Amino acid sequence: MKTSAKPVPRVQDMTEGNPVRLILAFAVPLFIGNIFQQIYTMVDTMVVGHSLGDSAIAAIGATSSLYFLLLSFANGMNSGYGIVVTRHFGAHDPEGVRRSIAGMLALNMAAASLLSVFSLLFLRPLLGYMNTPESIFPLAYTYIAILCGGLLSTVCYNMFSAILQALGNSRSPLCFLIISSLLNIVLDLLFVPVFRLGVGGAAVATVIAQSVSALLCGLYLLRNYRDILPRREDFPQMRPLLPDLLSTGFAMALMLCVVDLGSTIFQRANNLLGESYITAYTASRRIISIMMQPLGTIATANSTFVGQNWGAKKMDRIRSAIRKVIGLELLWGVFACCAAWLLGGALVRFTTGSSDGEIIGNAVLSLRLHLSFFPALAVLLCLRTSMQAMGRKTAPVISSYIELAMKILSAWLLIPQLGFLGTCVTEPVTWVLMMVFLAAAYGRSAVRCSPQDARLHPAIKRM
Repeated sequence: MKTSAKPVPRVQDMTEGNPVRLILAFAVPLFIGNIFQQIYTMVDTMVVGHSLGDSAIAAIGATSSLYFLLLSFANGMNSGYGIVVTRHFGAHDPEGVRRSIAGMLALNMAAASLLSVFSLLFLRPLLGYMNTPESIFPLAYTYIAILCGGLLSTVCYNMFSAILQALGNSRSPLCFLIISSLLNIVLDLLFVPVFRLGVGGAAVATVIAQSVSALLCGLYLLRNYRDILPRREDFPQMRPLLPDLLSTGFAMALMLCVVDLGSTIFQRANNLLGESYITAYTASRRIISIMMQPLGTIATANSTFVGQNWGAKKMDRIRSAIRKVIGLELLWGVFACCAAWLLGGALVRFTTGSSDGEIIGNAVLSLRLHLSFFPALAVLLCLRTSMQAMGRKTAPVISSYIELAMKILSAWLLIPQLGFLGTCVTEPVTWVLMMVFLAAAYGRSAVRCSPQDARLHPAIKRM
């Protein structure tokens, strides 16, 4: 294969060089981007809490799992598509890269349109099913309806970002995400306390910021990556790749949707505990999400590394990287656990602005129980993303069903019997069970090239 006369900017071939350095270099922009994303989620909570009170926080928290269920389907599909692009890039197969991106574009537009229509048609009955308290129902409906109306922009940003990350470029999506996050913060402060638009203003700020990031990221791709973007003839020729795109995409989407479906059922039971407990859990989840970012970003970076090296058939590099990444993840897990026990109360008060002792106490309880089990979460995230990148789809999906079963059990038994304590212990116990299952599955499956990959590699040419 001939090298293009115009080099593609900012691509990272991870099939050569020190694995840990490559993974960390890729993970740092992802981490910064995710922190900014969490910051503007946190700002939503802080601005709404300080300006509108605990009820407004409860309204946002009561709808979060439903919104993420819808979003996870589209983003899970994108993550799966990105794995296919990553393998072709690692195999130095630019035709495969272009055709797989063509498939991404076609499938994403269809999925985003269907999700937007579905969510807007069925929001009210879904909120009713989730036992959303009547006192916050109008606020909750307003907030999630606006977010669902902007799903297309969110899906587009994640699609463009997945393409860049598959090529080893995690820095450019970071720039657009920082712009989006800062814009969201400014709009939050403008729409909620100044224009007094309530929780709807916070939702509008999020949609506008996400639309700007999607537009900027799309224009950047179009301007700088034309050589790897689909040509007209690539769209008819993408059809042979559709089975791989759909199977990988559905495996990822199913895994994430099963998780979020469990979260929706789980939150339905938690909503019955009352507004005070919803507020406490929402506050703790915001902090847990931020502390989870290093685990998630290193695991995501590792999946890109594994995907490229799987395409290049460099199995020794994969095995070595997985061991080292688990070590890094465990270190952060221990640090997060210590932070929860030493600083939990201060973090909750800073996040919510609440002076309610019951809310603060319950939020701290949730923080300490969750973060104490971060080492288990660290191992399971690394193993799950690695197995997905190697095309080992079954075990990660089964692990998601374990999580679904645990959350159904919690909604049926633990929360009614133990109250908020049942809410707090569900995920930590689930993480341990999933970690044990994935470790056993990974141990049984050697890191080797599958028959499907063996058929792919004879066609590989050097870029």
